[in-house]
Amino acid sequence: MDCCAPSYNTGVAKTECPSCGEKSKNVQLITLKSLLKASALETMEPENSYVFCSNPACSIVYFSGNHSQTFAASDLKVPVYQKNPSMDVPVCYCFDWTRERLLQTIGNDRQPADQIKAHVQEGRCGCEVNNPQGACCLGNVSAFVRGLNQG
Repeated sequence: MDCCAPSYNTGVAKTECPSCGEKSKNVQLITLKSLLKASALETMEPENSYVFCSNPACSIVYFSGNHSQTFAASDLKVPVYQKNPSMDVPVCYCFDWTRERLLQTIGNDRQPADQIKAHVQEGRCGCEVNNPQGACCLGNVSAFVRGLNQG
């Protein structure tokens, strides 16, 4: 299944994070298997469903649907865009669009979102295994660029 296809669904925001209470979205098990460090992966319970918390103020990245298990940013192989404000953190994990790179391209003829869309149309994205939120990054990229254009 194409992670950037309109029909791709990682789950409706419905499960509340046990730490911050924010409604969060389900992620596929393949996302955790791809991004957890070995020490965290060894403790993952594959029979559970897992949820991604996007709240920047919350230390939890993933939690099990039954709240029996949590994983923090330190348990992941990659920094989490929503949790880490550094300029070198990817906004788009598949094509390495960091905040810094996006900032450098503002005003160019070909916008980053257009480049990413072209790659997506060619079937090159792998957000379910690259992006900690387990879903397409285009919304994050567009929101970041809009924020730059308004600032």
